[in-house]
Amino acid sequence: MKNFPLVWVVNGPNLNKLGSREVQIYGEKSLTEINSDLSKIAETHSVEIDFFQSNHEGDLVDLFHRSSTSNVAGFIFNPGAFSHTSIAIRDAITSIENPLFVEVHLSNIYSREKFRHFSYFSDIANGVICGFGYHGYFYGLNYLIELINGSKKT
Repeated sequence: MKNFPLVWVVNGPNLNKLGSREVQIYGEKSLTEINSDLSKIAETHSVEIDFFQSNHEGDLVDLFHRSSTSNVAGFIFNPGAFSHTSIAIRDAITSIENPLFVEVHLSNIYSREKFRHFSYFSDIANGVICGFGYHGYFYGLNYLIELINGSKKT
């Protein structure tokens, strides 16, 4: 069996409610459906993929702390509301040696309330994708795969 690069897709609070919560903003596709579609993309690109979602800040901090022992090559992160509040998660990510990740937001955070215009993660991410709905995850995964394979420069 081949050893494929491992990619995490990490989602923060309330994203477990996708498809039923504020569909006019976040769309009708559930997180389970998005993850299923991402699995298909990963399979065609010989990438292993694991999914995590938590409404609890400490769970996400613990997850990022485990990255050094999990051989994760990179991750997609939709921090949800923690984008604007969590220095703790930011510190956990910056403790990772050379973190390779893409920040994703379903909505265009810059066309929403002013407090959503700032993210604690954007300046440390390899890229930020917002406003493309669930397609942002697909764009993020494809970009991350190119970074992992060395065909894109960071």
